[in-house]
Amino acid sequence: MAGPFELGSSKKKPGDGVNDLLTFNAENMQSNMKIIYYSRTFLSIIGGVVAGILGFTSLKGFVFYFLLMMVTSLGLVAKARFSIHSYFDSSNRVLLDGFLGGLMSFVLFWTYPSLL
Repeated sequence: MAGPFELGSSKKKPGDGVNDLLTFNAENMQSNMKIIYYSRTFLSIIGGVVAGILGFTSLKGFVFYFLLMMVTSLGLVAKARFSIHSYFDSSNRVLLDGFLGGLMSFVLFWTYPSLL
């Protein structure tokens, strides 16, 4: 994952009570978001195939998807060394972004093995 880009001088002036704000490089943020979307989509496809092969139906399949996304979120947070705010502007980006798009891929590949 691409790291943050800090603007401003690294030397603090004595008596200056204003904290330097941490800003992010837009290219690095975009790269990090692409990694999240790619990871969620890929794991949704693999999870859908596995759920279809294992024969999960209705609620079991959706519970499997939610567990898969929880593990994916945990893996992404671990990849960021548990310092989400160093790489993203919000923790919701890691935990929730790409969730519904992954669900559509999961359902598509979940139903496909049962047709074979």
